[in-house]
Amino acid sequence: DEESPTPTSVNYHFTRQCNYKCGFCFHTAKTSFVLPLEEAKRGLAMLKEAGMEKINFSGGEPFLPDRGEFVGKLVQFCKQELELPSVTIVSNGSLIRERWFKKYGEYLDILAISCDSFDENVNVLIGRGQGKKNHVENLHKLRQWCREYAVAFKINSVINRFNVEEDMNEQIKALSPVRWKVFQCLLIEGENCGEDALREAEKFVISDEDFEQFLDRHKDVSCLVPESNQKMRDSYLILDEYMRFLNCRNGRKEPSRSILDVGVEAAIKFSGFDEKMFLQRGGKYVWSKADMKLDW
Repeated sequence: DEESPTPTSVNYHFTRQCNYKCGFCFHTAKTSFVLPLEEAKRGLAMLKEAGMEKINFSGGEPFLPDRGEFVGKLVQFCKQELELPSVTIVSNGSLIRERWFKKYGEYLDILAISCDSFDENVNVLIGRGQGKKNHVENLHKLRQWCREYAVAFKINSVINRFNVEEDMNEQIKALSPVRWKVFQCLLIEGENCGEDALREAEKFVISDEDFEQFLDRHKDVSCLVPESNQKMRDSYLILDEYMRFLNCRNGRKEPSRSILDVGVEAAIKFSGFDEKMFLQRGGKYVWSKADMKLDW
């Protein structure tokens, strides 16, 4: 019986609801379920017990439930009670208010904002936006709040058919994130492609060569961290809204039993998680803001 992997870094998609409709989204609004706060905390404590050092809250859009209070309380719990070295959020940024930073900013290490284009028309084509609200302007406002409230700022971009030709060098350098995660658009059956999918991402997909060309165009951006499809598939521990690990190895999401029912060790065996690949892709990095040399 081989040892089960340690859940060093976990991505908890606690909600599938979102206010954007990105065409390539691979975690779509199939349910509107969110665990009660106390149950979520119980699961997070179990993960800490099993060796978790970093938690990333994701969605859907994590600032939707209870207007950001839900994720705020989880962030505070993980930093204060569980004393996790790294507590992070991935968000589209559209619902974050300054009062959230005032209340919870000190407990958050990194805020990652998804931005796929610095051309507003492209964002509209992709579905990243809600009509008149300018996604790029909002990004700069959030960047400023991160400085003011001492939260490390990160950008996530999904490279796809509509933005693969773009040159983002200037804009990324101006925003100077601690990390710029660049993902190759990924197909997951039942999520963004195939019969029961809520999205049709086929039209967004790019080849490995296209992806390499984009990376080459941005090779001078020192904070760039590339994520090919292969890396994404096996090297993430993903917990869904029921706290089940999702195995993406076969190109679709196959859930384990919930850690709340069977415990972390039993559930993680079904996660398809490749610990070697996780370390190889640089999954472990300086992720506590206390350890970063940041000029806030």
